[in-house]
Amino acid sequence: MRTGDDRGPEGPMASAAGGQGEKQGRCEEAMKRQRVAVIGLGPIGNRHAGIYREHDGAELVAVCDMLQDRANVAAERFGVPAFSSVSEMLNGVELDMVSVATGGEEYGGDHCEPTLQAIDAGLHVLGEKPISNRIEDARRMVAAAKAKGVCYAINLNHRFTPAARLAKRWVNEGRIGHQLFMNVSMWIKNPRESSPWFQIKALHPHTVDIMRHFAGDIEAVQCFVTKAPGRAIWSTAQFNMRFRSGALGHLSGSYDIERGHPMERVELAGTHGRFVIDDMFREVTLYPAGNLEKTVYTNPVFGGMRDFEDTFRNRLGRFVDQLNAGATPGEIDGSGADGLAAQLVLDAAIRSVETESIVPVEDLEC
Repeated sequence: MRTGDDRGPEGPMASAAGGQGEKQGRCEEAMKRQRVAVIGLGPIGNRHAGIYREHDGAELVAVCDMLQDRANVAAERFGVPAFSSVSEMLNGVELDMVSVATGGEEYGGDHCEPTLQAIDAGLHVLGEKPISNRIEDARRMVAAAKAKGVCYAINLNHRFTPAARLAKRWVNEGRIGHQLFMNVSMWIKNPRESSPWFQIKALHPHTVDIMRHFAGDIEAVQCFVTKAPGRAIWSTAQFNMRFRSGALGHLSGSYDIERGHPMERVELAGTHGRFVIDDMFREVTLYPAGNLEKTVYTNPVFGGMRDFEDTFRNRLGRFVDQLNAGATPGEIDGSGADGLAAQLVLDAAIRSVETESIVPVEDLEC
């Protein structure tokens, strides 16, 4: 068994400090193990369940899916009770938190109802991305968690790698300096045809979160889209962005490129230096300004990240570790508010395509 992200150049990812205090506005006081259930037992939900079962700080106690047969298969696999409704599960087992791994339209249409049910029951929630395919539902979930004083996180797993953590440390140490521009690209083959905006809403919560994680809030977006031969949806997109800091951003993404090659590249440049993350967690390089010597971290064969599933282990583990350490809702890494902020940027991008204009990003509090 293992806890959160313990692979990388700095050892375990730091957890938020614990402590006693009022329950209102705080996560539960430090606990040895989080009693967790998984809602939605497709491939992603089964992945969540397996990760919680192997985590020292969590105890998988139930699974739930509206399709009883699917719930039963997962229950037999993991040795826990199966439920076909969230309300039945909430009344049937004692829980501290849930993972909401439902899907729906644009991978996010079915997240809201079970999330609100869990929050209303006073449970902490980790939801799959996108937080929702509808901005109004995303706002409802974030507002409900805030009002209830529970912790709400989104599976923005691309920020939970040793390479990303090291790059974030460089930013915090001032080794990039005044930020000038950021370039991000991500692509993966996904032939599924959904809404016209499926690629933007479902793929780019990851990329936009990475951009916000390193460079802060985005205030304006211009987006262009195209379709690969035979596609009905806007399957490839290019974004120009302006950060609130004044830095500039560029993002390219596609559902049209076959797997098997590097799928993600992140570059942030400033007056003191530049870093590049190659292929999500494979390597990160710091290029200091005025210095021909570079610093490189390469994912090691022994003790490094094994595969993409480790990004899930790191992300889910981080949430569990933060809960067990008594973190406040505002301290949650990759929070519901972060998920909402990413979708607001993507909503602006869609409006940019529709109006062929530069569109300001709505404020989180609107």
